[in-house]
Amino acid sequence: MTEHVATPETDELARHAQKMAKKKAARDKIMAGKEGEKGLIIVHTGAGKGKSSSGFGMILRCVAHGMPCAVVQFIKGAWDTGERRLITGHFSNLCQFHAMGEGFTWETQDKTRDIAAARAGWEKAKELIRNPEIRMVLLDEINIALRYDYLDIGEVLEFLKAEKPPLTHVVLTGRNAKEELIEAADLVTEMTLVKHPFRAGVKGQPGVEF
Repeated sequence: MTEHVATPETDELARHAQKMAKKKAARDKIMAGKEGEKGLIIVHTGAGKGKSSSGFGMILRCVAHGMPCAVVQFIKGAWDTGERRLITGHFSNLCQFHAMGEGFTWETQDKTRDIAAARAGWEKAKELIRNPEIRMVLLDEINIALRYDYLDIGEVLEFLKAEKPPLTHVVLTGRNAKEELIEAADLVTEMTLVKHPFRAGVKGQPGVEF
């Protein structure tokens, strides 16, 4: 019979196992109190990169689960992006893609045109959100339209409260999310800018920025 002799290494492994067992028990207790499903209002905002990228990551998760979903782009609709190519080229049966924007405000230089594009995007968004078969709707860069008051924040929040189906997720991206939207949302993530190559004179790169 082999006798097991305790060593500093085995003691450390035993302590680690005990610590993880306690963590698992605590986690299991927390999870036991969670039940049911809910359609979430999700906001990605902040000055850092990754707001739209994270939203599209969620859309691809929906596609992977076979869940119908949709995208409405409020600002970058004129751009030829990788996300747009991928979704329209390979997953159009599960994900509708509506590019409604015409570019950033400094590109169009026409406020009336910008407001009209934002309103058209919002009308399409309402149509998609009302459909209970569509499980997630990504409103990409809608926070920009809200920031410039091209859309009324009160109208948007009232619609989400009154007409969003119970199991539908709505993701709203863009800098400077309105405080009212942050307050109403279930999940809010703020992307913090630490360093960006644009400040060093490097333009946006395919596969990274678009």
